[in-house]
Amino acid sequence: MAAAAAAAVGGQQPSQPELPASGLALDKAATAAHLKAALSRPDNRAGAEELQALLERVLSAERPLAAAAGSEDAAAAGGGGGPGAAEEEALEWCKCLLAGGGGYDEFCAAVRAYDPAALCGLVWTANFVAYRCRTCGISPCMSLCAECFHQGDHTGHDFNMFRSQAGGACDCGDSNVMRESGFCKRHQIKSSSNIPCVPKDLLMMSEFVLPRFIFCLIQYLREGYNEPADGPSEKDLNKVLQLLEPQISFLEDLTKMGGAMRSVLTQVLTNQQNYKDLTSGLGENACVKKSHEKYLIALKSSGLTYPEDKLVYGVQEPSAGTSSLAVQGFVGATGTLGQVDSSDEDDQDSSQGLGKRKRVKLSSGTKDQSIMDVLKHKSFLEELLFWTIKYEFPQKMVTFLLNMLPDQEYKVAFTKTFVQHYAFIMKTLKKSHESDTMSNRIVHISVQLFSNEELARQVTEECQLLDIMVTVLLYMMESCLIKSELQDEENSLHVVVNCGEALLKNNTYWPLVSDFINILSHQSVAKRFLEDHGLLVTWMNFVSFFQGMNLNKRELNEHVEFESQTYYAAFAAELEACAQPMWGLLSHCKVRETQEYTRNVVRYCLEALQDWFDAINFVDEPAPNQVTFHLPLHRYYAMFLSKAVKCQELDLDSVLPDQEMLMKLMIHPLQIQASLAEIHSNMWVRNGLQIKGQAMTYVQSHFCNSMIDPDIYLLQVCASRLDPDYFISSVFERFKVVDLLTMASQHQNTVLDAEHERSMLEGALTFLVILLSLRLHLGMSDDEILRAEMVAQLCMNDRTHSSLLDLIPENPNPKSGIIPGSYSFESVLSAVADFKAPVFEPGGSMQQGMYTPKAEVWDQEFDPVMVILRTVYRRDVQSAMDRYTAFLKQSGKFPGNPWPPYKKRTSLHPSYKGLMRLLHCKTLHIVLFTLLYKILMDHQNLSEHVLCMVLYLIELGLENSAEEESDEEASVGGPERCHDSWFPGSNLVSNMRHFINYVRVRVPETAPEVKRDSPASTSSDNLGSLQNSGTAQVFSLVAERRKKFQEIINRSSSEANQVVRPKTSSKWSAPGSAPQLTTAILEIKESILSLLIKLHHKLSGKQNSYYPPWLDDIEILIQPEIPKYSHGDGITAVERILLKAASQSRMNKRIIEEICRKVTPPVPPKKVTAAEKKTLDKEERRQKARERQQKLLAEFASRQKSFMETAMDVDSPENDIPMEITTAEPQVSEAVYDCVICGQSGPSSEDRPTGLVVLLQASSVLGQCRDNVEPKKLPITEEEQIYPWDTCAAVHDVRLSLLQRYFKDSSCLLAVSIGWEGGVYVQTCGHTLHIDCHKSYMESLRNDQVLQGFSVDKGEFTCPLCRQFANSVLPCYPGSNVENNPWQRPSNKSIQDLIKEVEELQGRPGAFPVSISSETNLSKEMESVMKDIKNTTQKKYRDYSKTPGSPDNDFLFMYSVARTNLELELIHRGGNLCSGGASTAGKRSCLNQLFHVLALHMRLYSIDSEYNPWRKLTQLEEMNPQLGYEEQQPEVPILYHDVTSLLLIQILMMPQPLRKDHFTCLVKVLFTLLYTQALAALSVKCSEEDRSAWKHAGALKKSTCDAEKSYEVLLSFVISELFKGKLYHEEGTQECAMVNPIAWSPESMEKYLQDFCLPFLRITSLLQHHLFGEDLPSCQEEEEFSVLASCLGLLPTFYQTEHPFISASCLDWPVPAFDIITQWCFEIKSFAERHAEQGKALLIQESKWKLPHLLQLPENYNTIFQYYHRKTCSVCTKVPKDPAVCLVCGTFVCLKGLCCKQQSYCECVLHSQNCGAGTGIFLLINASVIIIIRGHRFCLWGSVYLDAHGEEDRDLRRGKPLYICKERYKVLEQQWISHTFDHINKRWGPHYNGL
Repeated sequence: MAAAAAAAVGGQQPSQPELPASGLALDKAATAAHLKAALSRPDNRAGAEELQALLERVLSAERPLAAAAGSEDAAAAGGGGGPGAAEEEALEWCKCLLAGGGGYDEFCAAVRAYDPAALCGLVWTANFVAYRCRTCGISPCMSLCAECFHQGDHTGHDFNMFRSQAGGACDCGDSNVMRESGFCKRHQIKSSSNIPCVPKDLLMMSEFVLPRFIFCLIQYLREGYNEPADGPSEKDLNKVLQLLEPQISFLEDLTKMGGAMRSVLTQVLTNQQNYKDLTSGLGENACVKKSHEKYLIALKSSGLTYPEDKLVYGVQEPSAGTSSLAVQGFVGATGTLGQVDSSDEDDQDSSQGLGKRKRVKLSSGTKDQSIMDVLKHKSFLEELLFWTIKYEFPQKMVTFLLNMLPDQEYKVAFTKTFVQHYAFIMKTLKKSHESDTMSNRIVHISVQLFSNEELARQVTEECQLLDIMVTVLLYMMESCLIKSELQDEENSLHVVVNCGEALLKNNTYWPLVSDFINILSHQSVAKRFLEDHGLLVTWMNFVSFFQGMNLNKRELNEHVEFESQTYYAAFAAELEACAQPMWGLLSHCKVRETQEYTRNVVRYCLEALQDWFDAINFVDEPAPNQVTFHLPLHRYYAMFLSKAVKCQELDLDSVLPDQEMLMKLMIHPLQIQASLAEIHSNMWVRNGLQIKGQAMTYVQSHFCNSMIDPDIYLLQVCASRLDPDYFISSVFERFKVVDLLTMASQHQNTVLDAEHERSMLEGALTFLVILLSLRLHLGMSDDEILRAEMVAQLCMNDRTHSSLLDLIPENPNPKSGIIPGSYSFESVLSAVADFKAPVFEPGGSMQQGMYTPKAEVWDQEFDPVMVILRTVYRRDVQSAMDRYTAFLKQSGKFPGNPWPPYKKRTSLHPSYKGLMRLLHCKTLHIVLFTLLYKILMDHQNLSEHVLCMVLYLIELGLENSAEEESDEEASVGGPERCHDSWFPGSNLVSNMRHFINYVRVRVPETAPEVKRDSPASTSSDNLGSLQNSGTAQVFSLVAERRKKFQEIINRSSSEANQVVRPKTSSKWSAPGSAPQLTTAILEIKESILSLLIKLHHKLSGKQNSYYPPWLDDIEILIQPEIPKYSHGDGITAVERILLKAASQSRMNKRIIEEICRKVTPPVPPKKVTAAEKKTLDKEERRQKARERQQKLLAEFASRQKSFMETAMDVDSPENDIPMEITTAEPQVSEAVYDCVICGQSGPSSEDRPTGLVVLLQASSVLGQCRDNVEPKKLPITEEEQIYPWDTCAAVHDVRLSLLQRYFKDSSCLLAVSIGWEGGVYVQTCGHTLHIDCHKSYMESLRNDQVLQGFSVDKGEFTCPLCRQFANSVLPCYPGSNVENNPWQRPSNKSIQDLIKEVEELQGRPGAFPVSISSETNLSKEMESVMKDIKNTTQKKYRDYSKTPGSPDNDFLFMYSVARTNLELELIHRGGNLCSGGASTAGKRSCLNQLFHVLALHMRLYSIDSEYNPWRKLTQLEEMNPQLGYEEQQPEVPILYHDVTSLLLIQILMMPQPLRKDHFTCLVKVLFTLLYTQALAALSVKCSEEDRSAWKHAGALKKSTCDAEKSYEVLLSFVISELFKGKLYHEEGTQECAMVNPIAWSPESMEKYLQDFCLPFLRITSLLQHHLFGEDLPSCQEEEEFSVLASCLGLLPTFYQTEHPFISASCLDWPVPAFDIITQWCFEIKSFAERHAEQGKALLIQESKWKLPHLLQLPENYNTIFQYYHRKTCSVCTKVPKDPAVCLVCGTFVCLKGLCCKQQSYCECVLHSQNCGAGTGIFLLINASVIIIIRGHRFCLWGSVYLDAHGEEDRDLRRGKPLYICKERYKVLEQQWISHTFDHINKRWGPHYNGL
């Protein structure tokens, strides 16, 4: 075959000479130019043929993708080597030909110039960040790319940023979708006018080449597709697509060239002639034939056909070229398709156990023919889309097809094609393995097409879009139907969807439903739908598939084995497939003119319901123990009714069915309400947790207005139209509490266990209250509803703005008008709530901005009924009541425990007035009477809640009584009268005063009532008639209901007997074990009024407590000042009711007065049986328990608070009560420690040392100090990069390396401190423990299997007392207490003697009380803690020596640890010591112990006395000019030494504890060196003239008496000494540029000298404070120097402060000043002769470091986000998936990115080690949150950016603008500086180096 094919091509060789396979671009260009010229001629037939032939050869499709054909074919086709090369060659040819001989890039540019871009049309894929502005959008799906958004003006609009789920396209410029005011600058201009016309020859070649190119692509797609048995595997499809990647990308690039090229492509894609010529004209080519056959096979399965219908294939001969496979001509167009077996060919398996499945009538008329048929393709576009679907929507193809959309003509053609393929899309989607991805891609396309109303309308009219969609949805659901088991399991004909099927579980139907909702949002389309009766019938059929799905059967014996979680799929399906289209339709039924639509929907809805009742064989009783929460047909009916009355002024009765249908309609919704009560009473526990889940979902905010609200509304409608007695008795029967409603004190309930009775009774009454007081659909306006919803949510808890938006049930359809965040939402919110700005407790939790109800809302609007209706968790009701109680107590309105307040309701819409008849029916009055009586008599199973609801109902009845009540009520007609003689009429007002004397009840024989004698029947005026009517009470409820039902159902009595089911009799057949029921007659002699008055006495606990208020003030009755809203408890409620009753009727008033006159007989004494006592006391006991608990909690909280203050407060050093490490007895010289583990106290000893709990951490905070006040900003443009060379760490590094270049290494390592980066910081919580106790504690932690947030193997633990995080124990040195150190006594030795003593002490090795040689426990611990300290930081931060492992390294490291801790403490105090005082840090500082450990180890290294700097400081030596230059490198000159380091070295080299006078001596000597350094630095800084001036001025004063204490003299001397070297000579011009132009005044010089010396004084004072326990004085900033100097003993005590203070007066020279200065300067001189530059640089030491800060962040988060989220990583040059930026240094890193991983460390972890020595603070760009990395753990810290409502937006889900919260950022910075991340943040987890 291959040979034949080659010959076929060979036959058509072009006349042009054959180009070699490696044809140079030049030849291609020449050929292209030649052809273009040929085609431009008027007679271009020859050129056209030539081009065809060339294309035939270049694009020939006979290189099958699998490269099956040998290389000869490939070569023949004009490409060398395998298919890949040939492909590229073909593409190159195409580009050349398109460009017609020119360069392809120039061609692109030329075409772009003709782009009339009025639309943006940028297409994006999933995860792209786009914007949506609701203010500018016409369609809810409107979206803008970031560029268009930022270039438009959307200030003050309601917009948000979002991450695209499925992909989308930018709508800028499209006025169908958005308002023109929102267009960006580029798309505002209608630019079509001024764009020149496209020159004909520019795109001429494209018109010839592209059809062949696209056809070639289609050939490939046909070829690569194999129709396998079970759908092609992912792998094959992807292989084909990968090979085609370059071709598709080429097409995609063409679409981006702008409008001119798009219109050419549109022509090519939609031209039917082209398609026909190319697809049918290649008959003789075998390869083409083969691919064509494959295409036909692929087409076969594209229709919605049933293979069973045998009239399918072979009716006509398919002619070559077109696929005219005649498909079944939609047989059942008019009738149903019979009971056809099974369904689609791919559904054979899913027909389990159904055998015959009921097919649904699709629609009348034969217009659906096209939906059923196999597809026929007439253009390239159609076939391209077909393959796009077959290959499951490859992203590139989708983007190509969408990029063309700005072309209007294409848009219409493409939409029609898409609709034509709709059924095929559904089939492919159902079979797809990757249905999620595919769904997203489908919606990506359809949302672009269907959001445009004009387009949707056009397609609806021309292509029957609605029919297609409904049919396709129906078909889709048909594949997963099962038989419904509701009601009549055997004979049910109803089928429902099976929620366990993948189709529902994975939400596969989502794209189709979402398209349907989208097109229904257009008015014109929705109207067509509502007018089309056929469609409505089909749609109701579709909805009925969901009616009764996911049926729950109550488990009565054992717990279910497997809890299925399919219920969520069922709720989602009803919401998305039924409710949302319903809301869409409702939004178009807002005005009177649309009445007809409502009538249509209601009509077909009722028909569908009638069919449903028939199908499930429903008569009058629901099957027991079954419930389904899904009744979409009921809800459609209810919602359209509500709309009809509310908006369309329809008469309700005209759309209501007959009574019988209403009775049926109410059964299932009522069943759900009863089941909710059962579920909450734990009657369904054996069904598992999922049933609770269903009950919650049913009322949850996203579902409630499509579920519970319509159900309750439907019940309200039924109640308003049915007989009230029937309705009430139905309710109590459904709730199974009929048997409880008896006057007898004992009863039997055959359907309910005793423990459930109380909560079921509460449920029934609560339901009645909700039913009667809810006005959501009965007359409230939208704004009132919104307000009520909002108040209910806010009363339960304070809410954030976003959670409130989420909790307010909004109309699920996006076009409904009330959009979240809309104007009405904000205005209602500001009316009912106050905003509580977020609070920041230092070290506490980050709160969010909350809204809390205003006081007047609690006072007037709190509505418990609404709260009960909307609570998902029952505890929220309690929470609302607690908050209400707290408000009343606080505002002094009511002190006690209030009851839920009674709230007056908005008035009813006239159509629903019948609802109030429920309150005026005898059945309800009997129930209320009975319950009041039972409560008064303390029967069991009644609660305060029941009483509350009973009173609520009575009050409702009085509020809604008939207007005029005649005192003598007219006698009601006969038959009505005889059935019940409890009450004379049905009006509550008159029935309240009616006395009931005797009641006959049936009770168990054991009941107390039986023992009594029957009273004589003479006195009873009522008893005679009572006996006629049989036993009054219980039966009336059930039997009454039956009787009413009977009357309604059969008007003729003949059928009565067979319909009634003998339930009533069976009900009383009590089980044998129970005692027999007998009849007893009770004497009652009460009316509702008298019961109420007695209740008042009972509640208040006093006799005769009720006194009618109108006796004092008759006015009360005439104008009862009854507020709309009343607070109080049961007593106030009773008073209110009695007042209302009296004011409504004179008779009542009289009777109340009478009752009060009779001294009330005492309430019958309580028979205190255990059970009764239990019930009565429960409430009281609960109350007491609650109070006790409150008290305990309060006590506990205050204890905890005081503990927290002492132990945990890290942020506010001022007001803190220090925690004593030591006991306070001054006599004891030894310190005593408490061990927090064993609880013993005692001194720390050699063998049993005590230790401090400490946390060691490496820190680079010091290194981040900079020398300028202005904090660095986070870079948000390319220019603003941050360079770290001005940080403290960098400066110190440079200095050390400079010293190491010129001086001896060991000497360099003593001249500086390290630890600015990676220094070890030691902090303690102040608790101590025995070290052996600690070891066993660690052992127990190791064996503890509980998952801890820390790693015990690394030595981490939490302090056993305060739970603070720690990782080591610092041994306490045995010995004296700091406070009373015997060494502190001042001595009067001269400074010279002290200097000698110091020197001797330093020379004496290890003069410790503890000799190191003997290994004690203490020394072992000291060593181990030293090891810990070393291991805390990385090696690179410890080793600075040139010779690795030199002891100098350790020496340097150890004294630097002390330095680091002192410097950090200084920073925590704010960088100076002005505040003074013994800081908290002081009391909880471990510096003293740390010093002992360090000193012990330092003394292991002795410094050669030769090199001891002390000698240089205190002795004059022989000056040898040749000194030291023979050795390789000299020592570091003493003037280059760091004085603070010298101090620490000297102290640590001396035996501890140190004597105070030795310390002072050290400080004095070092101060002289420091001062000289300051002078030298000053001399280098000033200009030449200044220098000479000072030199002379000082020289004059040299002879004065205190010359050594005058800075002028000393300065001039230093200058003259240094002048001898070459130090000042090298001043080039650049030097002068640096110099300060300000002339130095004596003041500024004095300030400079003081500033230079201050850091040393501060550190020294701190050290003195820690070593000797002296307090630090507090002072003003300007006098800090003098205060510290005198505190250190530098200032003589007699120093007067009259004249301005001079720093030089602190000098105390141990040897003549001028001699020693000369000696010091000499060292420098010899160095400066060689290296003057460096010599100068080393003299100027920067000592003024500002406090460390994090980077300053911009005000608006968007600026960060826009810059960083597309930024490429500098390491891997990709855009990171999770970008993050370091807030310390501004480095941009890939979080979790494997791309930047180094030696198993991801980039963030690596950076945290390099930048913060293990502590990293990163802002996650895509989430707006900050994460902290600390060593091997990390935690989410929270966000420092909050929206306008003070809320975080983690992961930017809401996409609202975010603004910096300065307070939070301060807290973050504070935690960083004080190293308290570990203590304050609780949720740490290991990161395994993966961040």
